[in-house]
Amino acid sequence: MSFDALASHYRWMECVLAGNKLHRCRTAFLARVDGARSILIFGEGNGRFLAACRQRLPAAHITCADASARMLAIAQARIQHLGLTTGRTDFVHADVLKWAPPAQAFDLIVTHFFLDCFRLDQLDRVVTNLACAAMPQASWLLADFQIPAAGLVRYRAQLIHVLMYAFFRAVANLPARELTPPDKFLKAHDFDLRERKVSEWGLLHTDLWVRKQAPVAPPTLVP
Repeated sequence: MSFDALASHYRWMECVLAGNKLHRCRTAFLARVDGARSILIFGEGNGRFLAACRQRLPAAHITCADASARMLAIAQARIQHLGLTTGRTDFVHADVLKWAPPAQAFDLIVTHFFLDCFRLDQLDRVVTNLACAAMPQASWLLADFQIPAAGLVRYRAQLIHVLMYAFFRAVANLPARELTPPDKFLKAHDFDLRERKVSEWGLLHTDLWVRKQAPVAPPTLVP
């Protein structure tokens, strides 16, 4: 999977097809994670959320990772153009299925419009890999597509998904052919869904997940 071919076109495509809707989803809970100091953003794309995060949390250390070198270059150019500091931002060119992140290094994980790229078997590995990098009580922000439960909005969403997956499979070699909700995988790694905002007639959702505090080991009894 590589979005290199779309990197220079992604911004105008998003603007034409979705306006500012996707970016509103990305930033919906940004004000709720003001305490974050070590942030991992995976699958960032062209850097719109990175710029908003850098503006909101200037003291935080941010690791921005993506499998597309061209997307990373555009993201880096974006924050430099905006005059935002790059001294506390690392750019990592990596495949999430192969990358070995530092253990429990981040108090905020961000995966916006990223987890929907993977097949069921891959998604388990992706969430497991990123969860290993999360500290106890870390937050996880994600925005993604979904399919409503019933009604005309469900048929509308299904049609959009078919077209979307067909396009990205052809252009970016996307592994997934359909959407797999990541909820059960996040719960398996002790993340609780604290809030979900749904928009665009049920097509989009934005989540704030928070990891439960790691259990305290019982004291060792010395005879």
